[in-house]
Amino acid sequence: MKKLLVLFIFITICIIILLAVFIRNNHTSSSSSSCVSCHGEIETVSETHKNITCIECHGGNGNTEDKDLAHKDMYGGNNPSNPKVWDKTCGKCHEYEVKRVSSTIMLTNTGIIKNTLAAWGESDNKSLFSQNHIQKAYGDNGSVIDISSIADNDNISADMYRKFCSGCHVGQAADMGYLGVHSSGCAACHFPYGEYGEYAGADKNMQGKYMHSVTHKMQSLPNDDVCLACHNRSGRIALSYKGLYDGNNALVPTKDGFAGPLLTSGLRNVRHFQADIHHAAGMECIDCHTSNEIMGDGYYYENMYDQIEISCESCHGSYTEKPKTKKETKENTGSQNIKSAYAKNIPFGSSVVLTDKERPFSNVYKKNGEFILISKRSGIERNIKIITGTKEHNIKGHNNMECYSCHSANVVQCYGCHVEYDERQTMYDYVKDKETKGAFKETEDIRTFFPFPLAYNQKGKISPVTPGCQTFLTHIDENGNVISEDKMVEFRGRPQMKYAPFFGHNIGKKAVDCEVCHSNTAFLGFGDSLFSYQNKTLTSSIKCDNCPVPLNAVYSIENGKFLSKSDIVRDGSKVLEKEIMLKSIDAMKCLICHNNADEKYYNRDIDYEKILNDSNHKHLID
Repeated sequence: MKKLLVLFIFITICIIILLAVFIRNNHTSSSSSSCVSCHGEIETVSETHKNITCIECHGGNGNTEDKDLAHKDMYGGNNPSNPKVWDKTCGKCHEYEVKRVSSTIMLTNTGIIKNTLAAWGESDNKSLFSQNHIQKAYGDNGSVIDISSIADNDNISADMYRKFCSGCHVGQAADMGYLGVHSSGCAACHFPYGEYGEYAGADKNMQGKYMHSVTHKMQSLPNDDVCLACHNRSGRIALSYKGLYDGNNALVPTKDGFAGPLLTSGLRNVRHFQADIHHAAGMECIDCHTSNEIMGDGYYYENMYDQIEISCESCHGSYTEKPKTKKETKENTGSQNIKSAYAKNIPFGSSVVLTDKERPFSNVYKKNGEFILISKRSGIERNIKIITGTKEHNIKGHNNMECYSCHSANVVQCYGCHVEYDERQTMYDYVKDKETKGAFKETEDIRTFFPFPLAYNQKGKISPVTPGCQTFLTHIDENGNVISEDKMVEFRGRPQMKYAPFFGHNIGKKAVDCEVCHSNTAFLGFGDSLFSYQNKTLTSSIKCDNCPVPLNAVYSIENGKFLSKSDIVRDGSKVLEKEIMLKSIDAMKCLICHNNADEKYYNRDIDYEKILNDSNHKHLID
């Protein structure tokens, strides 16, 4: 009898243990057993999370069948990775990643805030602001930086930032419409919200619920649709990369009664133009952009371009130098410690290509003398074309240009941003998380994508620039009085247009034809200018009703005088000098006949007076 009793107890204990393991592997434990009574079919987050209970991430009460009590005190509502609570959730296991993201410019938005205030003439040029409250921030030299919250700024431009720009932001969940819905915190990138922000997984109690990820399964490597959820507005780089354009179409054509055939956030339909060559080859955003760029490196940067660590030259080299490499000799550094989710890894001991900050790429290396990029999700190896020593990249004067000045197929430009600010109405403030006084409306005059103006960027290189922003303000106070009507806001002490250096993410294999660039004054910043021989005037014809200057002209020539109509909104950036423009136009004297990249002519300075007077050319101009 005793033996049978012992055997019964042993079998009972085994059954209990097996049940506990089974329940734990299905998202629950004795402390969260009630979760599966409603959500038993919900997806496992990932293999590495399968033994973590529901309440360890979500909080709440796992010991009650009462829905309200079970959901009480859950972290972050639907999203336990919300930055307001992530130190209690994701940060318990991923402290390193959370602290990096806490200072990344994708969370702080310091660059956007700084340049918005500057573009509206409301910056004191001293204070730095962040979307979120930062307890302590470190500059790239290790010094502690004082950061203020944009919530405490009362300027109109700060209010507009909080009610418009801040919605596309890692720290803020937002619904911008079709393909523009995203969560906040870690989930903003790692839990895609799909087309409409509705759950479509196996959990029947969650199906169709709004502002939820498509499923409960985490995506370790974000796909391009995740990037598109935010980067489909302003610069529209995620649209341009895929070869999509949303300008001047009046929601025509339509499909099934809605704008179509393709739709994106804010009820905009898109049409096709040439896709970026990298996208056409099957590369995703994450194949180029590094973890340090996207999630930050722990330092606080004022500007996006300070956090970015890659350029075209990083992988393709320059005329004089091939990409820099370094042999990996340690298993816990560089490319070896951040790629567990990759389909294929760089073999240990390889010569790994370095970024512009001389950090190793995690997916670009040298193999048998060739430079190879491994696509992170697919594992496909791609040979990289190296431009070092190629004659077309040794044109005199082009060494001071960004690669994408010539190789951009399209650069989206929005001209004439008319803003109405009405103090009689209210609007939702994403940062303050409530409706506040003052509502904004925006309209634009025209959008183009080719040709595009050029100017100097923050690195001192000639690059494409795009309007940023051409603001005309109508301000109505709480009594209905019109304080200003379509008034151009001042920048650096005077009413003028603003442009920003810009990489449009729409690269073509074939560069802009030399004669097209050197003969079209739009590239020099004169817009769609028309020249009047009578009064020696070259100025744009595109204007809005109350605009004192042309919309798409950085410069103009009026009565024979060269005038700058605009400025560049970036530290260290500036407009082109008149001398550079004249040299560019002079090149057409040779390009008419010699229109290929012949080193015999174009790898040195040309004395046009001397050359055009020789026996080979004189008869052509007599």
